[in-house]
Amino acid sequence: MTEFAPLKNDRLLRAIRFESVDTTPVWMMRQAGRYLPEYKEVRAQAGDFLSLCQDTDKATEVTLQPLRRFELDAAILFSDILTIPDAFDLGLYFAEGEGPKLKKTVRSEADIAALPKIDMNSSLDYVMKAVTSIRTALNGQVPLFGFSGSPWTLATYMVEGGSSREFRHTKQIMYATPELLHALLTKIADAVVDYLDAQIRAGAQIVQIFDSWGGALGHRQFAEFSHHYNKDIVERLKAIHPEVPVVLFTKGGGLWLDIQADSQADALGLDWTMPLDKARHTLSALNAKKALQGNLDPATIYGTPDAIRAEVKRMLDDAYVLDKTGYVANFGHGITQWSNPDHAKAFIDAVHDYQI
Repeated sequence: MTEFAPLKNDRLLRAIRFESVDTTPVWMMRQAGRYLPEYKEVRAQAGDFLSLCQDTDKATEVTLQPLRRFELDAAILFSDILTIPDAFDLGLYFAEGEGPKLKKTVRSEADIAALPKIDMNSSLDYVMKAVTSIRTALNGQVPLFGFSGSPWTLATYMVEGGSSREFRHTKQIMYATPELLHALLTKIADAVVDYLDAQIRAGAQIVQIFDSWGGALGHRQFAEFSHHYNKDIVERLKAIHPEVPVVLFTKGGGLWLDIQADSQADALGLDWTMPLDKARHTLSALNAKKALQGNLDPATIYGTPDAIRAEVKRMLDDAYVLDKTGYVANFGHGITQWSNPDHAKAFIDAVHDYQI
């Protein structure tokens, strides 16, 4: 077991535990990425996105880049949610201008049966090496997020062969042969538990499950085909690592806070469509002590610094309508490649300047 430096800034972990904080913790989904010129340089050196993820030194470097620019309260492993489908031997690649693609799809019982058992310290050892390297390089500066895609979200990519708007093949299986989709989701959920467990053992101090496409489901289907598996993953992970916080983020899932509250997740992420004050009141009425994360529209960053500060104030006023802790500032999705780094700084500084 690698020995790591003690944590100097535990503001984010304290907020998630509903402990007092001196100021609001903040980080940004996709904070290491294409909006930073220094990232583009390293990405060009790597040759392609997947090679960058698999290069321990380069993955460490790009993870640390935003922390050199901004006073962030967390780092997040530089990787991709499709590492598990890649380890299932589905042939992950990134088409220029089209996003991630898979060479093989999973649409039949035979396809599911053919998925191999993933050895996390073999086919995904590059992820664990990056986690340990990043945690060491942070030297206790801030906590390190590990992450995974949710079973539903990963299944959509595996069935469709890439991103989708209609999810035609996935939803056809869901409504025509639901037992087939459940078999696939079960296999993915097992892999996600192993994956997050391995990341924690490698050095991740908090983990997030990205249910990026959960909002594409109907409300009954969300409970059955998405949340059921997310809940199971969190429960199994907590049995192994009870001290490690888990954040569950369902894009488009704000209306289903009552469903998501039925899990052992420590925090729920929100996109920009759900008012934070309404979310606070909803969880309070359920007696669900869940921290919240989010929910600024990423497009806010296109505004002037003054406009950004005004929106941050409105967001934080809503966030603290009931509690003066239990909240982590973030965008409602990842920061975009067109964002001005100076405006990202305005966002982060505005969060820290806000008087709780």
